[in-house]
Amino acid sequence: MIELNDVSFAYQNAAKEGGLLGVSLRVRRGECVLMCGESGCGKTTLARVVNGLIPHFYDGDLRGEILVGGKSVSGLQLHDMAGLTGTVFQNPRSQFFNVDTTGEIAFGPENLGLPEKEILARIDIAAREMNVEHLLGRSIFKLSGGQKQKIACASVAALHPEIYVLDEPSSNLDMASVADLRRHIALWKSQGKTIVIAEHRLHYLRGLCDRAVYLRGGKIKGEYTWREFESIPAEERSAMGLRALSLDELRETRSPASNQGRGTLELSNFIYAYKRGHKTMDIPALTLPKGGVIAVIGLNGAGKSTFARCLCGLNKRFHGTLALNGRTLGNAARRKKCFMVMQDVNHQLFTESVLDEILLGMQRENDAAAENILDSLHLLDIKESHPMSLSGGEKQRVAIATAIASEREIIVFDEPTSGLDLTHMRLVAENIRRLGGMGKTVFVITHDPELILSCCTHAVTLKDGAASSALPLDENGRREMLSFFI
Repeated sequence: MIELNDVSFAYQNAAKEGGLLGVSLRVRRGECVLMCGESGCGKTTLARVVNGLIPHFYDGDLRGEILVGGKSVSGLQLHDMAGLTGTVFQNPRSQFFNVDTTGEIAFGPENLGLPEKEILARIDIAAREMNVEHLLGRSIFKLSGGQKQKIACASVAALHPEIYVLDEPSSNLDMASVADLRRHIALWKSQGKTIVIAEHRLHYLRGLCDRAVYLRGGKIKGEYTWREFESIPAEERSAMGLRALSLDELRETRSPASNQGRGTLELSNFIYAYKRGHKTMDIPALTLPKGGVIAVIGLNGAGKSTFARCLCGLNKRFHGTLALNGRTLGNAARRKKCFMVMQDVNHQLFTESVLDEILLGMQRENDAAAENILDSLHLLDIKESHPMSLSGGEKQRVAIATAIASEREIIVFDEPTSGLDLTHMRLVAENIRRLGGMGKTVFVITHDPELILSCCTHAVTLKDGAASSALPLDENGRREMLSFFI
């Protein structure tokens, strides 16, 4: 179904990583194949080669032969690929063309010029198969990240493609949504579809993928049956920069020591409600350790992002108090003391270069200090690059660097490792631990248990806007926290 013969590609910006060097690959009809490797290894580029975005959208130097469904991609127009391949991107918002969910699912079939009756039938089938019937007729802007991903899957399924290309599809999803994604992939596989998945999170793909292709430096360094892939020792897999194949592997991981005796953060009557009066957050009282690194976990829609915005003084209809060592902080004071790294970091990148981005967030500009921060996150070599030209993982690390440079007392990270490989996840964890060691109080909103065990000292679970007490991540706490994910 997919045949690549000695394919090489270099982006027009030659400094950009992620190209391909002499890649040859065969994917049979009906196969489900994982593309894995560290960030910049070329797996996203390989996905773009398969779905025709290279060479028809991304400019660069392409060599070699690409056959999809027996047809040369170079000889096809991009719109000719629509009925052959369907793609679900890492950030589903980047592939939406409509403001409502039903229109979004209809968009692909409409562009294929199908009759109205056929379009309506495809909407019904896709909505039923993807279990999104309850989301029809909704505003795209009011959906959670997991709901957007489901609509993206439904809109692609409505095209009835022969090949599904998924690029980091689980990066922003909670465990329930990951389970739904797994069911979608299993359904497509049962229909005989060919599936190519570029992914860092591997644990949910067990029993789904037939093969794994490992890339490094734009080259295929290993092709494995799934049984062979699972037999790679955990230490060797870690050295390859790959994440855990099973969450059970994390049970023996030790969490960082807790910083005790630095005081407390006291939350009282933390309440947020929409205009119509429906409460999305109601926390009567919560005591948190100052200087702790606190994981905030919960399903999509549990109130995690609302909690973060209220904590930082960003929501106007918020009622409640936050006291730091007994001193109450109003909204204005919290905005001065808090810094938030958003889930979609595109909203907080403003300057013309990575270095300028770090300097912008500093209370006093210091080039040497800014470069040290960039170096700690492996960003120094791209300090002159435009932030919007970077990969998703690189943008994430730039935003984290601005948080470190801000020197605020309370720092909130909203999904800081979405789209990050094992190596860069560990870099982020190391810097978060460093912030905790400096006496900062850090909140980490995440669906990533590997990150939690790498840097967090406590965990708080949100459910329907209510919060559990802060759970120290000792042996019992780790077990309880992992039970939420497993």
